[in-house]
Amino acid sequence: MMQGQLFLYEELVLLALRDKKGTLEADETRFVYTVAGSLLAELLLLKRVAVDEVRRDKKLVNIESTEPVGDPLLDECMVKLTSAKRRASLKTWVSRFVSIKKLKHRVALQLCRRGILRADEATVLLVFTRKIYPELDPRPERELVGRLRQAIFTDTTDLDPRTIVLISLAHRADVLKNVFDKKELKRRKDRIDQICEGEMTGAAAQEVYEAMEAVMFASVMMPALTSTTTSV
Repeated sequence: MMQGQLFLYEELVLLALRDKKGTLEADETRFVYTVAGSLLAELLLLKRVAVDEVRRDKKLVNIESTEPVGDPLLDECMVKLTSAKRRASLKTWVSRFVSIKKLKHRVALQLCRRGILRADEATVLLVFTRKIYPELDPRPERELVGRLRQAIFTDTTDLDPRTIVLISLAHRADVLKNVFDKKELKRRKDRIDQICEGEMTGAAAQEVYEAMEAVMFASVMMPALTSTTTSV
């Protein structure tokens, strides 16, 4: 990646945070799973891992390269992958990445180190405090939103794989509504569906996209399964 370019998981958190309040504007359980899925998606894009379709309903993660990414969170994920005794499925790795301690806060703190957010505390009910991350530098998010606007609200076919994956993740996490008007998004539903279903993906990136799609499906299904299991 180019110096200064944000990773998928950082972009997701930027889209999900309220700029001034610095609080999460998303279903927390679904969002954390989507962030975990974005970590795996990033490693796929960076060709550190690949997907081996053992059978139609089972896709295992293969390690393609052990070269460090140079990003603390992604390199921690790589350590987990390389130290595993056996290969595991996409769903299994999404659930393992979800268990990374203080995942959301670690992403937010990384954006603080980049000078994009500011770490602060807010008082709740005059007693409790919670971490908040107001926006300090709006330029990265402005550029990000501009990129998404070009992809969603025009009919351009020149979409790079990273933008396609981000839109798919953001759509599944239901955070696009944080930066775009809901009525505008509704009018572009067919376009968003085309992007999320891989219709805008070039042939060269199709294999990667299909692997991503499986990751994103796991990211959506896992919290639902967890919720069902917990409620029984």
